[in-house]
Amino acid sequence: MAVLVARPAAVRPDGGDRRRGLLCRAGSRAGGLVLLLVLLLGVCLLSLRVGSVELSAQTVWRAFTDFDGSNEHLIVTSLRLPRTLIGLGVGAALAVAGAVMQAVTRNPLAGPDILGVNAGAAFAIVTAVFLLGVVSPSMYVWFAFAGAAVTTVLVYGIGSVGRTGPSPVKLALAGVVVTSLLGSWTSGVLVFNERTLDEVRFWLAGSLAGRDLGVFWQVSPFLVGGTVVGLLLTRQLNALALGEDVSRSLGQRTALVRAGCAVLVVLLAGGAVAAAGPIGFVGLAVPHVARALVGPDHRWLVPYAAVLGPVLLIAADVVGRVVARPAELQAGIVTAIVGAPFRIHLARRRKLAGL
Repeated sequence: MAVLVARPAAVRPDGGDRRRGLLCRAGSRAGGLVLLLVLLLGVCLLSLRVGSVELSAQTVWRAFTDFDGSNEHLIVTSLRLPRTLIGLGVGAALAVAGAVMQAVTRNPLAGPDILGVNAGAAFAIVTAVFLLGVVSPSMYVWFAFAGAAVTTVLVYGIGSVGRTGPSPVKLALAGVVVTSLLGSWTSGVLVFNERTLDEVRFWLAGSLAGRDLGVFWQVSPFLVGGTVVGLLLTRQLNALALGEDVSRSLGQRTALVRAGCAVLVVLLAGGAVAAAGPIGFVGLAVPHVARALVGPDHRWLVPYAAVLGPVLLIAADVVGRVVARPAELQAGIVTAIVGAPFRIHLARRRKLAGL
């Protein structure tokens, strides 16, 4: 088995530092963020237009400004608008959660799916459906939070065993073990209980379809609030990313910040899983893309991740509607297909060490 070992910052022949990212100046970074916001607006428009029924931009506009109750306007306001809004919130939440986790653990493989947070939330919801007969998506939120919180504590506890305390490698291994264990238990429940399988099969694939605005309004305080708090913690994340000793020498109360970040990740990942199911890849990949653009400074990295996350997730949802017509491919399946080669690329560009 192999684990990742951080490589010192690569230095350009001209003396520059690649870790600063492609956009080195504050002006270019601000301009890049504006371009990403325009891209996000374009992807949202595609999400409102593309599907089993193709709609023009004029029809979408009239659905909001001159609603006449036609089928086309109902498709926009009742089906595609909730889908797009949930994609915005879930994509941003997963990406910010991944950026926070990678900074706190100093682990490039950290993410809600890798460290077991998504698996814990999914296991709690499946267990609630199986044992308590919960069928309302509005009830999923609280079980998702409970599962994500317990799994976070469990992974951190297992990763902290030993004299050296928690380390990036130990936390990643603990996350993989807990994710595998919870995944096995979840599969066991679904195999032996057909009613539970029928209830959650599409949700488990990770999808934005079939959610109404009620689901969005219920999780939006956690997704939006958590994303805003993540944007406010960027200076603390910069200090933590320098290491425990350096962070303390700068006067930061590291234990308090870590605890706050853990609560933040639980709210973001738990809310995202409750709304759209356990969608992988977004929390892992988006922070890496943002880091390649703007470097490791979290004052820029987190805002970029908050915009890139919904761009990726909504684009995956639109692609899923197109490639499997007249049926649809869930967004979680599309991100998983894209995520496999990305993980291989991520592993190949790092130095590996055997255990």
